[in-house]
Amino acid sequence: MNPILRNILAVIAGVVLGGSVNMGIIMISGSIIPPPEGADLKTMEGLKVVMHLMEPKHFLMPFLAHALGTFVGALITVLIAASHKFVLAMGISAWFLFGGIMSVFMLPSPTWFTIVDLASAYIPMGYLAAKLVEKKV
Repeated sequence: MNPILRNILAVIAGVVLGGSVNMGIIMISGSIIPPPEGADLKTMEGLKVVMHLMEPKHFLMPFLAHALGTFVGALITVLIAASHKFVLAMGISAWFLFGGIMSVFMLPSPTWFTIVDLASAYIPMGYLAAKLVEKKV
């Protein structure tokens, strides 16, 4: 297969599968850590209304979704890519970081969570995925 085409497919697969992992974790999070009583977490408006009721434990699953989604996306990209694996992994990380930044603007969260999430759930996970595969090759 043409290396350029393979790299494009690797990035597409990384974005789709990483996003699927992220969304899957978000979808099951309410059954693992129950939301505050009466909270509607299915809509952005519902989330905004109950954000002040959220405890630190309620932010664990979103953090894991962001970190694991980015990690899986970068890992898949690195495993499929023909070349420029590290650059592509960091590109996937930047893609998900952009999504995280957009999320902060759409759904304000506590400052501590915003800092932890943006600083450690995206770029470090892409870096980790790239380095883990690099060591095996």
